[in-house]
Amino acid sequence: MVKLLVGHKGSGKTKTMVHMANSAVASANGSIVFINKDSRLMYDLSYRMRVVCMEDYELITNTDEYIGFIYGIISQDHDIETIFIDSILKHADVKLEDLEVFLGRLALASEKYGPDFVVSLSADPSELGEYIDNYEILNK
Repeated sequence: MVKLLVGHKGSGKTKTMVHMANSAVASANGSIVFINKDSRLMYDLSYRMRVVCMEDYELITNTDEYIGFIYGIISQDHDIETIFIDSILKHADVKLEDLEVFLGRLALASEKYGPDFVVSLSADPSELGEYIDNYEILNK
C-alpha cells in the first residue's frame, strides 16, 4: 500500500512523517526505513529505524535507479514493514510528471514484497492528476 502526505512547502508534512515513523517503530514487529534527502532529521528519528540519506548516493539520478535502490533495500531485509520517503520531489531528479509511474511501481513493490510506503511530496493535489485517487492521502 502507498500512502501520501501532500501539501506545499511548510505545511508540516515532514514533522507529521517523523511522528508517524517514530510511532511505527515503537509498535513494529519488523523493520522501519526512513529515506530522506540529507541527514538533518537523523536525531529526530528513533535509533531503532534504518535512516537512509540520499545525499550519500548522489549517483542515483532518475526514477529507474531510485526504484532499483528501493528494491535493494527490500532485498536486504525481508522484515521491512514500512518505508517512509520524505520529500520525493527533492530526490534523484524526480519530477511531478514522473510521479504517476513512480507511485505505481511503489504500489507493485508493496504488493509483491510486502512493505507499505508513506511518501511525502510538496505539491497541491490538484497538480497531480486523477491517478492520485488510487492512493490514500493521509493529511486531507
